[in-house]
Amino acid sequence: MAKTWDQLEELQPTVLKMLKNSLVKNRVAHAYLFEGMRGTGKREIGILLTKSLYCEALIDGYKPCEACNNCRRINHGNHPDVHIVEPDGLSIKVEQIRNLQAEFAKKGVESLKKVYLISHADKMSVSASNSLLKFLEEPNPGTVAFLLTEQMQQILPTILSRCQILAFQPLAPQVMVKKLVENGVKPTKAPLLAQLTNNLEEALKLNVDEWFAQAQKIVLKLYEVLKKNPLEAMVTLQGDWFLHFREKEQINRGLDLLLLIFKDLLYIQLDKQEQIVFIEENERLKQFALQSSGRRISDQMSAILDAKRKLQANMNPQLMMEQLVLKLQEGSSFV
Repeated sequence: MAKTWDQLEELQPTVLKMLKNSLVKNRVAHAYLFEGMRGTGKREIGILLTKSLYCEALIDGYKPCEACNNCRRINHGNHPDVHIVEPDGLSIKVEQIRNLQAEFAKKGVESLKKVYLISHADKMSVSASNSLLKFLEEPNPGTVAFLLTEQMQQILPTILSRCQILAFQPLAPQVMVKKLVENGVKPTKAPLLAQLTNNLEEALKLNVDEWFAQAQKIVLKLYEVLKKNPLEAMVTLQGDWFLHFREKEQINRGLDLLLLIFKDLLYIQLDKQEQIVFIEENERLKQFALQSSGRRISDQMSAILDAKRKLQANMNPQLMMEQLVLKLQEGSSFV
């Protein structure tokens, strides 16, 4: 079900305020670039503004009514003058942009207005980017473009210069926690999920994912054996970690969980109990927090962040994890 203006305004107040002013003052740009993390509402707000442009009964001069024929058709993806382009496989091909240009060379089916939304605009091929650039340089009257991306640096500077860029902020964790609880997630589990993703749908899937539940147990076990001897930590790596965290994305998720344990320890030491995310492990973590210094925890967090960078740089995952375990144990009074 499509979110209303008020619901999306709660998620992205600055973006919605700017778009409201553009609509009220009749100064809608011919091209927008929505930039931000996955799950921050870029696509939904693109659709929302499209409805505002076509709505037959605007509320307060800018909010779509959600009930008229145009609003309903846009919500269902079947308005003849609204076109959405998605990557064809791994990229957006030049043929897709050319087909879009050919479509827009025709008169609007029902009005002079036409809207196109390009999802994952950073995945345009070089030819597609150059073709779109020509389109943006000579926009047809009444045409509005929305380019959505999580990787703005991958888009040609010449395209960026022709768009109004709106930065979508990550959702505040407390907003995400509230939404998760409203969707049936336990209050003790919601803070952890809110730290791992900005995407409500992804968080809800993780909440019921057996792999993710097991991942949390393995990460906690690894932290506990880190305080013992290096050999036991290596045995846990070989016997548990590498069997469960196989893909690059899974390993990255495991490192995120490990990082959050150390953050919780730091919050406990700083007497910020309300910010910990492993709520169900609170008592155990309090004991662990007594056994380390804030400086040591900060150094360990830096080591995990460095490991994440090495993973993205395609370092051998097994070697990277073995180095990390040794680094996490360096200077520890428990070794």
